[in-house]
Amino acid sequence: MYKKFEMELAGRTLRVDVGRVAKQANGAALMHYGDTVVLSTATASEKPRDGIDFFPLSVEYEEKMYSVGKIPGGFNKREGKASENAILTSRVIDRPMRPLFPKDYRNDVTLNNMVMSVDPECSPELTAMLGSAIATAISDIPFDGPCATTQVGMINGELIFNPNSTQNLESDLKLTVASTRDKVIMIEAGANEVPEAKMIEAIYAAHELNQKVIAFIDKIVAECGKPKHSYTSCAVPEELFEAIKELVPPAAMEEAVFTDEKQVREENIRQIKEKLEEAFADKEDWLAVLDEAVYQYQKKTVRKMILKDHKRPDGRQITQIRPLSAEVDIIPRVHGSAMFTRGQTQICNVVTLAPLSEAQKLDGLDTNVTTKRYMHHYNFPSYSVGETKPSRGPGRREIGHGALAERALIPVLPSEDEFPYAIRSVSETFESNGSTSMASTCASCMSLMAAGVPIKKMVAGISCGLVTGETDDDYVLLTDIQGLEDFFGDMDFKVTGTTEGITAIQMDIKIHGLTRPIVEGAIARCREARLFIMDTCMKPAIAAPRDHVGELAPKIIQTKVDPEKIGEIIGQRGKTINAIIEETGVKIDIDDDGNVFICGVEQAGMDKALKIIRSIVDPIEVGKTYEGKVVRIMNFGAFVELSPNKDGLIHISKLADHRVEKVEDVVNIGDVVKVKVLEVDRMGKISLSLKDAEQ
Repeated sequence: MYKKFEMELAGRTLRVDVGRVAKQANGAALMHYGDTVVLSTATASEKPRDGIDFFPLSVEYEEKMYSVGKIPGGFNKREGKASENAILTSRVIDRPMRPLFPKDYRNDVTLNNMVMSVDPECSPELTAMLGSAIATAISDIPFDGPCATTQVGMINGELIFNPNSTQNLESDLKLTVASTRDKVIMIEAGANEVPEAKMIEAIYAAHELNQKVIAFIDKIVAECGKPKHSYTSCAVPEELFEAIKELVPPAAMEEAVFTDEKQVREENIRQIKEKLEEAFADKEDWLAVLDEAVYQYQKKTVRKMILKDHKRPDGRQITQIRPLSAEVDIIPRVHGSAMFTRGQTQICNVVTLAPLSEAQKLDGLDTNVTTKRYMHHYNFPSYSVGETKPSRGPGRREIGHGALAERALIPVLPSEDEFPYAIRSVSETFESNGSTSMASTCASCMSLMAAGVPIKKMVAGISCGLVTGETDDDYVLLTDIQGLEDFFGDMDFKVTGTTEGITAIQMDIKIHGLTRPIVEGAIARCREARLFIMDTCMKPAIAAPRDHVGELAPKIIQTKVDPEKIGEIIGQRGKTINAIIEETGVKIDIDDDGNVFICGVEQAGMDKALKIIRSIVDPIEVGKTYEGKVVRIMNFGAFVELSPNKDGLIHISKLADHRVEKVEDVVNIGDVVKVKVLEVDRMGKISLSLKDAEQ
């Protein structure tokens, strides 16, 4: 039965149609926010997937170009693989919802969001987030929801909820907060050095608005919700745990996992598994879930020691950061490079500078943003964790980590007017044992400074972990979590920033939300840690941006011309500009506003190109001396090219102080001479003098 539900959300109408379309999905909601329309569906397989030890959740965000009245680019003229924005949106939907499914649920679940219409006033990403939550909540899929999401912007210090596309361009904050009924479950942010106190205010203002949305969803579920279906539990049998503990007592497991060497720990666990496989050789059902059982045993051991004894696997104190080191200029011939190491996490970052014409072009749904000048790419090869598998290009995790480090540094980049370059920053993971995205932020910051990019302030990042007990006030925060603490803990709370404030946040959790004291404590802990990293590690390596780009980096001269003169610089079919490029060896880019960018490695060629361009667009001044080439000789004088589109005549009487019988007695075609402008008549004809010029 078709039902329609409406509420006012941040000054616009949110409408949900249930039972109108996609009735064969387990749950479906046709979402309308203003004129933005997204079809959100939730489907689940009937049986669990065999042979897996994780919950197989897939989240898709499909950007249909017809939603903004565009035909896709490319040869096929149809949507291809997901854009970076679509991947990042899928991740933001996944992160708050995944913890709310049963931990022993192994049925395949797909949450699909198809963007069918985009209203610039109403975010399709937010609409999809709410749609996924509603479609799952009303379905028969086991789900401990609902959850709701709010986006927050800030202009002139004032918080704006669910900002439109224009407000997003002006905003000092791009914050996304997801909540359950009681707690915050996901935070994602990019910010222009927003102070910690203001960030916390924004987070909990969003959390308060989320409660109104959850009440709205409750109403929909009450009228349209299906009974949740039963499922086959994939939990490890309790008798297997007991049998394992008899063979490997808790003290033995503690000894195996508590070491600061990842490889040693993995070898210890391998030996334990080998021992258990021999002991349970005749129990096939136990062997099928033995890996999961050992994982759970490790998890319980680590969590107990951290929570009860404040003992970390590598022996560190709760607030202690692993050993740090940093260096710059480690790769020759690149424009900038740096390496940052924190414990067994190591990132090498390389920066490349190029003209603005090489900025990335974006073919997406946001018509306000069509290019990206700063690109941060993150790579995670298998050798960084001691594994062997072929590289298949960046996955969703790699794209997400690169985007986080990119958001972290955008607020401190110079403007295009200050530094007219496209910038690509590539983070290569050499070694990984926890929070490589934060190491990428630190390495990239140093690499940018080494490349001579005049960033405004230094940026660093760190991750804070969490282990919780039975009650809300029974928890331990961990500064600088390593891989084991991430796997077995409840939270990965990443924060980047300067000395003044926060530039990015990404929070992942595995529990049903965080209390306000945990959020405030994590943000405070991350500030303390990032300032420590800057002072003790990054500043000794490079304290400030270099005052010039490297020798091998392209140099750029910028000049401004009358936009109506652009055609004269380009010439017919590009003849003029191509001739300048060929003569000087530079690259020239011109935008519609009349900004001309001359890019090259040799300063002499760049200066020559600038001189030619200025000679084309600047008016010829009477009484001024110019240098030009003799291009034509007549009986009555010689024509001199002052610029590619301006010739002047030296009358034979103006060639020398004495009588000249033949023009060729003084000048010949190809000679470069200095001439003085005597007159420019109404028709633009230029009269020159060779004898009156200062030679």
